[in-house]
Amino acid sequence: MDYPVETEAEGIKIKPEKMEIDKLYYCVYQDKVMLFYKDHSEMLNCYEISEKDIVDQVKQSKIEDIENILQKYMDERNLTIK
Repeated sequence: MDYPVETEAEGIKIKPEKMEIDKLYYCVYQDKVMLFYKDHSEMLNCYEISEKDIVDQVKQSKIEDIENILQKYMDERNLTIK
């Protein structure tokens, strides 16, 4: 399946029809990490992380490590996606 979030010079393109419910998707755009997920009501939710240390970690990490970085960030701030 194609990744439902793409960044382009004009902005971020999101394809919610390709998103799984309660799965976290992300991209880096304009020095921010943008988080997206679709909930059980099929509402699209968006959050942005602009903290430089987190953005830099995501930019410098391997793809397989990014989800762990984001999960740790959410756990430390007591955030949930459900």
